[in-house]
Amino acid sequence: MPSDKDRNQRLLTRLNQRINAALEPHLPEQRLFLKSDTETRFIRLRPLTQAITICVASLALGWMIFATALILLDSISAGSSREQTLRQQALYEDRLNALSVDRDLRVEEAASAQMQFNAALGQVSLMQARLLASEDSRHELEIGIDVIQNTLRRTIKERDEARNSAALASAELENQTGTERTETGRIRDTELTLDLITSTLDNTARQRDLALGAADRAAARVEDISKQKRELEARNDRIFTQLEEALTVSVEPLEKMFNQAGLSPDDLLKSVREGYSGQGGPLTPIVLSTAGQAPFPEESRANAILEGLDKMNLYRIAAFKAPFDMPVKDSFRWTSGFGNRQDPKGWGTRMHEGTDLAGAYGTAIYATADGVVEFAGWSNGYGRLIKIKHAYGIETRYGHLSQIRVDVGQRVSRGDRIGDMGNSGRSTGTHLHYEIRLGGRAVNPMTFIKAANNVF
Repeated sequence: MPSDKDRNQRLLTRLNQRINAALEPHLPEQRLFLKSDTETRFIRLRPLTQAITICVASLALGWMIFATALILLDSISAGSSREQTLRQQALYEDRLNALSVDRDLRVEEAASAQMQFNAALGQVSLMQARLLASEDSRHELEIGIDVIQNTLRRTIKERDEARNSAALASAELENQTGTERTETGRIRDTELTLDLITSTLDNTARQRDLALGAADRAAARVEDISKQKRELEARNDRIFTQLEEALTVSVEPLEKMFNQAGLSPDDLLKSVREGYSGQGGPLTPIVLSTAGQAPFPEESRANAILEGLDKMNLYRIAAFKAPFDMPVKDSFRWTSGFGNRQDPKGWGTRMHEGTDLAGAYGTAIYATADGVVEFAGWSNGYGRLIKIKHAYGIETRYGHLSQIRVDVGQRVSRGDRIGDMGNSGRSTGTHLHYEIRLGGRAVNPMTFIKAANNVF
């Protein structure tokens, strides 16, 4: 009796025959002859074998086409990504060039404002000298007029006295009778009296003419001085107007910068005056009026200009004590701003209390204002961190540094190099984390950076 193995073998054989018979019309049996020197052999390729070979070859060809398509798509995607990166890089470079040009324009404006400031000081000095000279001339003229008036009064008084004497002498001669004098003596006395009166009148007339000539010359001199004074006042008015316009152009951008940064200009000026009372206090006002008299208009305008110059100087000092500078001066790009954002480590949404500037490893980091280093070392999250305490309750922080170049307690000035850009702490790449805190509360650093674009 046949075994199970034989039965299975026969079933497989019948199935193979049926499959070959079904495939025979489409894939007839093929023979592959292999001939050698001594014998000839052949390999029979049944329809099923051909079908299996064709299926395997088709699968291999399909896999090759699929793999090639994947490689081509990946290459095209990589090329598109590179082009997009190049376009973004070009946009960033254009933006950096525009920022550089704008910064150069602000520097030129600041230099122009400084030149106007120096020119204004020179004009104020020249104006003060001219005003003093004009005051001296006016004082001399008043003295000359007083002398002439006194001379005229004295001459008129002597003339009146001579007329009265002549009248008394004439009356006495007419009334004298029966005296010891002879008629000849009386005639001689009368002649002498008349000669004396005539001589006195002639002297008085000459003195009067001299006094009138001096008065005419003094009046002409007064007119000349009045004309010069009017010309000087007009010239001073033009100078004052130019100085006032220069002050307006120079001070308004500074006030706008502080207001946009959320700092009170009045509080800043008060703080600077208290800290610089011996070096940056108010300028000495011009004083030309005498005691008990109201000040001249020119004096008031000059004092107002001096106060404006002092105010601009105080603003300049305050600007260096507030963080209105850039911490990175080489090429960089903005990667993350102030506010809520997705955590780069995948820990949900978190508050980002600063702004990130990405650049090359080791890029120089600069202090954005005058201050004192409060912390310089390692801090969790920040990595290598520098904290600088500034005036007006402002603090700046510089995180993820590769190197720290300052010590705690060290006083730094705006523009001093304090460290190098790195990737320390909780960071995904080389960048600077820059913070500004006002009264302990984090504020957007871009507020100060954008405000400074109006001036620097």
